[in-house]
Amino acid sequence: MSHTVDMALGDLTKQLAEQAIRSATAKPAAPPQPDNTGVTILGQIQAMQKALKEDEELVVLFHASGETLRVVEIFLPSWQVAVLTGTDRGELTRVISPVESLQLVCKVVKPPVSAKPMRIRFVTPKT
Repeated sequence: MSHTVDMALGDLTKQLAEQAIRSATAKPAAPPQPDNTGVTILGQIQAMQKALKEDEELVVLFHASGETLRVVEIFLPSWQVAVLTGTDRGELTRVISPVESLQLVCKVVKPPVSAKPMRIRFVTPKT
């Protein structure tokens, strides 16, 4: 019986040593990433657009200085800066804004009968 106990103790010691070596050589877990406002905003708009029916479109509006821009493209050169491209009274317009202060109005509408539903284009930073 002493031989069995010695063998069991030896196996346990070996397992503990292997675990200690694995723990010492394992890469530490990556720290949790802080919330990224740009990722969140883009994800919400993409989810709304993805949920549209075939005959619907998502209208995204940006209001500033008495102007209203209907957004057709959201370009994020970095996750902290947004460049919104769209039309304001028929004129091509761009707005450059820190993502943290970006406020957009989103609504689902039916396009005119003869028009094809528009989809917003997304351009994200290269990682």
